[in-house]
Amino acid sequence: MTNAPIALPAHVVPVLPAGVVSFGMQLPVQSQSTIYVEPWEPEAGPAELARVAQACESAGFFYVGVCDHTFIPERLAGAMSTTWYDTVATLGYLAGVTSEIRLLSHIYVAALRHPLRAAKEFATVDVLSSGRVICGVGAGHVNEEFDLMGPPFDERGAATDEAIAGLAIGLAEEYPVLPGPRWPASGVGLKPRPVQSPRPPIWVGGSSLPALRRTARYADGWLPQSVGPNTELLATLADLRAEYRDGAPLDIGSIAYPLYLGDPPAGNELPPGTVKGSADEIATYLRPFGEAGVGQIQVRFPAHSVEELCDQIARFGAEVIPLVNG
Repeated sequence: MTNAPIALPAHVVPVLPAGVVSFGMQLPVQSQSTIYVEPWEPEAGPAELARVAQACESAGFFYVGVCDHTFIPERLAGAMSTTWYDTVATLGYLAGVTSEIRLLSHIYVAALRHPLRAAKEFATVDVLSSGRVICGVGAGHVNEEFDLMGPPFDERGAATDEAIAGLAIGLAEEYPVLPGPRWPASGVGLKPRPVQSPRPPIWVGGSSLPALRRTARYADGWLPQSVGPNTELLATLADLRAEYRDGAPLDIGSIAYPLYLGDPPAGNELPPGTVKGSADEIATYLRPFGEAGVGQIQVRFPAHSVEELCDQIARFGAEVIPLVNG
């Protein structure tokens, strides 16, 4: 982590709708970690991916998210699997099969790419989607990806700061000047320009103290890793934001435990920790998020088929979201 913040273009205004809690979902199929993959996903593909994204859009979700790993080393393959669709390519595909829902990288390991390469990718998807991209970025955790693609693993914090700054500058300026030290650049033009002005928002992921500092200094929004509206983390982030950015507005996110409306089909067990029940019971669990100052909640629905998942999404949109925001 650098001791002094890198100069950035002005922050963009919050994109989350004011006065309500919005919802988003990390899509299935595109990443298949054994921690959360469902039995139907290994045989699924683009059609199922599009179907779930369209179900989220129809249900009134604010965004769908796509994960990021370039490769998985053998030592982690048993836990993480090796199926991880390319983040930006998948967002480009989703731009073509949806029309309104926001498209979030959750999260893009910024230090593994040249900032201007990243700016080109996100700007292009922003054009293809008519201005729906949100750049979710973070520091990453797989040592081997840094061994082959990036700075040394133990330097990834400072490199991530510089990468975020470079991405913001590349998205905001046609002729960006990057001061370095890792990726100095000047005298180059970058088109297409994104639709969103002055640039697409950048949301930073992580719940550690360095991640909170990075969010406070460089981000337009926060994507925590911890579950629930952690009031201690939110207070720390607010203090850091006041110190680094004079309290500039910040889109605040959170993650919910897995949710399930009603009872699953016979024989289909729900994972431990799943919040199950009626629409009223699910809404009662979710209301404290908004009361704590959270603007968007990432949700997940355990399901043994794409049909069951889409049904849960539709029911959540029709029955739960109105109760949370009512």
